[in-house]
Amino acid sequence: MQNKTFLIISREYTSRVKKKSFIILTILLPILLAGLIFLPVLLMLHSEKKQHTRVLVVDDTEIFLNTFQETDNTTYQYRSGDIGQLTQEMLENDEIDCIFHILDNGEGLRSNLYYKKSIPSSLQSSIESQMNETFFDKMLQDSLHIELADFQKLQDLTKVNITAIQIDKDGNQRENDADMNMIIGMMCGFFIYFIIIIFASQVLRGVLEEKTNRIVEVLISSVKPMQLLVGKIVGIALVGITQFLIWVILTTGILFGIQLAAPSLFQDEASAEMATEMISNSNMAGLADGNIFQVINNYFPVSFTELLLSFFFYFVVGYLIYATLYAATGSVVDNESDSQQYTMPVTLPLLLSIITVPTISSSPNGQLAVWLSMIPLTSPISMMVRLPSGVPLWQLLTSMGICLLFLVFCIWFAAKVYRVGILMYGKKNGWKEIIRWLREA
Repeated sequence: MQNKTFLIISREYTSRVKKKSFIILTILLPILLAGLIFLPVLLMLHSEKKQHTRVLVVDDTEIFLNTFQETDNTTYQYRSGDIGQLTQEMLENDEIDCIFHILDNGEGLRSNLYYKKSIPSSLQSSIESQMNETFFDKMLQDSLHIELADFQKLQDLTKVNITAIQIDKDGNQRENDADMNMIIGMMCGFFIYFIIIIFASQVLRGVLEEKTNRIVEVLISSVKPMQLLVGKIVGIALVGITQFLIWVILTTGILFGIQLAAPSLFQDEASAEMATEMISNSNMAGLADGNIFQVINNYFPVSFTELLLSFFFYFVVGYLIYATLYAATGSVVDNESDSQQYTMPVTLPLLLSIITVPTISSSPNGQLAVWLSMIPLTSPISMMVRLPSGVPLWQLLTSMGICLLFLVFCIWFAAKVYRVGILMYGKKNGWKEIIRWLREA
């Protein structure tokens, strides 16, 4: 029996791994992921560095003369005169890219930005920020008679800085970032959803294909239905694990290669300032020493090892639960269109998990989040959304135990239905027939 089951697993695995679609998708997805991460950055850096903007400032108020700070990509000139003549001059020569006109009409601080070609998206926000700062400083000195240095000291003295510190039952303290935990949890939940829905659907299509082509009649003559069911589910599960591991390795390798080939992307001045600020304001001090594993392990309320092991558990168990139910569905019907009435009740809990991801991530210890993480059809997604924010160990173990018990029930249910339904053709079986099969089997 074991040899026959192994042969079925090997057949399901090799037949799918050798397909061109598997090879193309396995190689193409990491490239697309790396492209989605770096292409917008490259395009933005290229456009910002290549496009040099020359701004002519016409200040009717004379408040902002010689106050704008020039950069490598932006230079400022200051002139006065009729705005109509100046805009015409801009159109006739290439020495001016845009004109920034600050109005003095007694209706508040208003201004217009005239340009003949496209300008960087950051230019307007940069000018507004500098004007707000300059005008505010002037109001402090002229209206309130407050020196700028005194105001800056006051700002530093009254600045509020809140650090979130989580304390476990043993009294250990750990700095925590709720927003990042929420993002990590949502990513884990969505990723498990796509894995389950993709590979469980492959089980359904595989069962339907063999039943429609009458291949299953030949297979059943040599193996038992239970062997065929287990071989198909495990074989496709190994395909999913293989593809997932290759994606992780290739994506990591591509990102690391990009970092080695273009270190300037990670070493520009803005990125360095941001990294310094993150290290100084968080528990990432180990990053300066290159101890990335210590940084990761100290960042989450749970250990990184626990997070990975939990992800793998819910990935495997979640897939097995839905794969067995989808396999039972495929054995009952003769075509994929008829399978919708049976797969919909099974898929609804999965969709409910996705719909409630924002609610769970914003309140990971609320009643809705706790109950959904205990229900086996929703717990693979819901528990992974909660886990980065910290989950009591008893809740995690209870959820895993319920999932395993429910998986045993799903295997029993699928085996009973699959044994009878896989050889039935030309008849639309309802729920009454399925219940009768369970009683008679």
